[in-house]
Amino acid sequence: MITAVVIDDDKNMVDFFSEYLEIKNVNVIGKGYDGKEAIDLYVVLRPNVIFLDVMMDRFDGLYALENIKKIDSGANVIMVTADLREETHKKIIDLKASATIFKPFEMDAVMHAVNELFYSMVCET
Repeated sequence: MITAVVIDDDKNMVDFFSEYLEIKNVNVIGKGYDGKEAIDLYVVLRPNVIFLDVMMDRFDGLYALENIKKIDSGANVIMVTADLREETHKKIIDLKASATIFKPFEMDAVMHAVNELFYSMVCET
């Protein structure tokens, strides 16, 4: 079973996203609400994938992505964002996010990203 951590500063989004993942047999082992929590949860839980909102007030998702990749360059981090600016997209690519999902999104797009990510991992081994 795939394990996941969900991070977003909107508690309702975290709950909704987590419930959907659980229905799709993804075990949500952690939830957080800013980039600092994302890093801490990643270190402690080592999930297969972390879903990370980009725009958060205190520590944003780019801060978390950068620091998680310093800890584990192979970490699977899927960025979730409504920010369509080119500079943000470039930072996400430069920091080597595994995938990006743009808000508003269809929940099926989330599972498509997860399946694609883990299918490519299986093919590499």
